[in-house]
Amino acid sequence: MYRLDPRYAPAPGAVLATGWRAVAARLARAQAPATVAVDGPPMVDWDRLATRLTEELAVLGTPVRTLDLRAHHAPPDAVRRRTDATDDPHYARLAQNPLRDLFDDLPDPPRPAAGELLLVHGPGASLLPHDLLWYADLPKRHAESAVAAGAGHNLGLPRERGDVRRLFYIDWPILDRHRDALAPRLDGWLDVQDHDRPIYIDGDGLRATLADLSRRPVRTRPYFNSTPWGGYWAQRALGFDRGARNTALGYELIAPESGVLIGTHPGQQAEIPFQLLCVLHPDAMLGPEVSARFGTSFPIRFDYLDTVDGGNLSVHCHPKEPYMRERFGWPYTQHETYYLTLGGPGARVFLGLREDADLDLFRKEIEEAAHDGVPMDPEDHVMTFPAERGRLFMIPAGTPHASGAGNVVLEISATPYLYSLRFYDWLRPDANGEPRPLPYEHGLANLETERRGDAVVRDLVQEPRTLRRGTGWREELLGALAEMFYEVRRHVLDGGAGAVADDDTEGRFHVLNVVEGEGVVVRTATGERHTLSYAETLTVPAAVGRYQLAAIGERPVKVVKALVRPASCRSSRSSRGDS
Repeated sequence: MYRLDPRYAPAPGAVLATGWRAVAARLARAQAPATVAVDGPPMVDWDRLATRLTEELAVLGTPVRTLDLRAHHAPPDAVRRRTDATDDPHYARLAQNPLRDLFDDLPDPPRPAAGELLLVHGPGASLLPHDLLWYADLPKRHAESAVAAGAGHNLGLPRERGDVRRLFYIDWPILDRHRDALAPRLDGWLDVQDHDRPIYIDGDGLRATLADLSRRPVRTRPYFNSTPWGGYWAQRALGFDRGARNTALGYELIAPESGVLIGTHPGQQAEIPFQLLCVLHPDAMLGPEVSARFGTSFPIRFDYLDTVDGGNLSVHCHPKEPYMRERFGWPYTQHETYYLTLGGPGARVFLGLREDADLDLFRKEIEEAAHDGVPMDPEDHVMTFPAERGRLFMIPAGTPHASGAGNVVLEISATPYLYSLRFYDWLRPDANGEPRPLPYEHGLANLETERRGDAVVRDLVQEPRTLRRGTGWREELLGALAEMFYEVRRHVLDGGAGAVADDDTEGRFHVLNVVEGEGVVVRTATGERHTLSYAETLTVPAAVGRYQLAAIGERPVKVVKALVRPASCRSSRSSRGDS
């Protein structure tokens, strides 16, 4: 059964506390006088956090003086000038600033009086001298939802309405680097998704738990976003929020946004960024060769595109690597693949240019659609293929593509997910009734024009090839291209108790997803057992080494696997990509 809340027990000795009274009690143990810094992203309700901690500490007999660091940001114009030098309305170059750049002069508060705590709170609180350091966190999906709804604000601009473009390309890169640098020395972590009932885990216990998880299979907490093209498969088949507008984009494993649940039961679990596993244990998680190339960036993502009873995705492409590096500032690009988990009758996948595509006409029709609302037929220029269940489509950067309506696509791709360069979006309005942005000039600048027609079929719609086999199972290569740093394989198990496939990470992480059948039990050489059900995704860290997949149930089971190709690590050691 698909788990909506996969959860892992904290390490022995880790301290979990629930509710403001219990959280405040952890601070009351501090040797007053002391300065406590509580850092974190801007979407935390910092006013409530400071008020509740002050109230509860007063009950416990500890007086508190507070300092809100948000009041000390540089002027808004200076914040914008320092962090965003582009005038592109759609995208920005990823910010390289340290969080310190958002301030001019930091305050210099006097030491707290005898028996008193000074509570410094807000983004950048750790920049001030402190005796204890906590991090209060909200997963990124909360910020994206709030900013999109007009209720959120951006980093360094607490009095202005938030902007999604700035959130993606300015705030998150700055905040991620800042949080990652703090991770080795945090004294406490505070999950404030429920602002009336926070969950605390001590810093040492957090790090011990992550050290353990970095050496055994781990699944991230899944969720789905709604979009104008979204479908309903995940609501109907997996049990996701039935009150949502739709379940379009499923976050199975997107490292910069995914979280791991650590706790003992649903009422006592903290969601920790998956990225911290890679920051604190890059060799164990990714493998030495992979981390030599990608740093602490987990480079492969798994997500769902659900268009069952929904609409076609936009026809788009992703930046080629030189463009991604030079224009957007990220060291590797977004090669993709589509694995068809489900395909409806007559459903299609758009992929690659037709042999007879007229590029001048393609541009003309794109511009007319964008500026004048003139509909176009993408099939005049882009090839289509039947959405055959179990088929893998390769989508290297620059290739025009889209999933059609009626499909469930398991999208297996490289992780730079923020740059979808749309050509055409079916004249579809966004959730607010406004035209969706079409950054087609970026798309046309990256359009792959050499691979057309028969070459698209030959290179991008490959037939499965058996790599190895055993009793009751085989492993197939579904797709690999020299220009793409990862490949996609599939284990096929006959079903029944005898169907057990052997595998080995060989020093490089694997990502697994059950695409057909009831599921498998993943068994490691050290005795770990992890059940993986239909539609679930699992990361097998490089440190796991040898493991087995044992089929559950009597029906055949198919498990898709993605991994970094060893040749791509050896040939690209100089292109290190730290998060």
